[in-house]
Amino acid sequence: MNILHIYKDYFPVRGGIENHVRLLAEAQAARGHRVSVLATSRDARTHVAMLNGVRVIFAARLVTLLSTPISLALFRYVRGETPDVTHLHFPYPLGEIAQFLCGRARAQVLTYHSDIIRQKITRALYRPWLERVLARTDRIIATSPNYVATSPILTRWQHKCVIVPLGIDPAPFERASVQHTLDAMTRVLFVGKLRYYKGVDVLLEALRELPRVHLTIVGSGPMERAWRARVHQLNLAERVQFVGQVENEDLPRYYAACDIFVLPSSERSEAFGVVQLEAMAAGKPVICTELGTGTSFVNVHGETGLVVPPRAPRALASAIAQLSSDATLRARLGAAGRARVRAEFTLDKMVTRILQVYEQVLQAGK
Repeated sequence: MNILHIYKDYFPVRGGIENHVRLLAEAQAARGHRVSVLATSRDARTHVAMLNGVRVIFAARLVTLLSTPISLALFRYVRGETPDVTHLHFPYPLGEIAQFLCGRARAQVLTYHSDIIRQKITRALYRPWLERVLARTDRIIATSPNYVATSPILTRWQHKCVIVPLGIDPAPFERASVQHTLDAMTRVLFVGKLRYYKGVDVLLEALRELPRVHLTIVGSGPMERAWRARVHQLNLAERVQFVGQVENEDLPRYYAACDIFVLPSSERSEAFGVVQLEAMAAGKPVICTELGTGTSFVNVHGETGLVVPPRAPRALASAIAQLSSDATLRARLGAAGRARVRAEFTLDKMVTRILQVYEQVLQAGK
């Protein structure tokens, strides 16, 4: 099968969608499919590279407006490709418009990763185009039933939606181990881009009520300076550690070293939370927030962890305290989380399900 993925960025750029596209494309190529990714370059030069069996076209970028890379070359390359399936990864308005105007694929699939939340101008201007794109799309992949039920866009297109959760390779997280320090501190971990919707500020507020809790923050991003300053304002410097961005091969040991994983996101921009899968694969209980998205689909309250309201420091502190004081509960939730990842959220299962979607739409097209 000849497959073309379209998204704004690709490795070495890292992020939730970027990482997903890379994992999916490489896994499809490993299964013998001809896979290309069309993304934008970081400069005004177009170049093509073979990365782990995937042909990646980095189309020249002119400028970035409203978080959207602008590339005229993108349209030319869409027009030049004749895949069996073009797989769009929303939201990237320019890529979707390029496919709408110039695409020549036999079938079109779109993974709806998230509503456009913060960029209100982009959302308003793009809505008419988005409706045209979705009307032409053969199948819309949503990553959780929660998002289909609560998205103002997807509720109108439920008849086209199929649920394919994101997946990971759990093995590195299951194998990792560390030697724990013998002290009375509970070790809490956060992993993610330090962006406005991640809720780390709420987690810091909760930490004020938890004097025996140490927090490790893995990741970097635009909110890092503000959140570092907040740590000092709250006199938490001795109990909060920023370690920056960590290489993928080093990440499992951070999960292994923690007692509790917390994803305190505050906005619907957190559509799924793959980091929860990583923590669950490591056998750790998860605390997340109820956003009406995939966070509480992945982490089931009372089964694999706890779910609390967003932007609620006291509720978050109470959940951390509950797990901190009950090692038996932590072990039970962690074991259930590991089993849930194996049953529902492996990379192999995700790739198989997506390829089945491709086959279905191609067969329907015949």
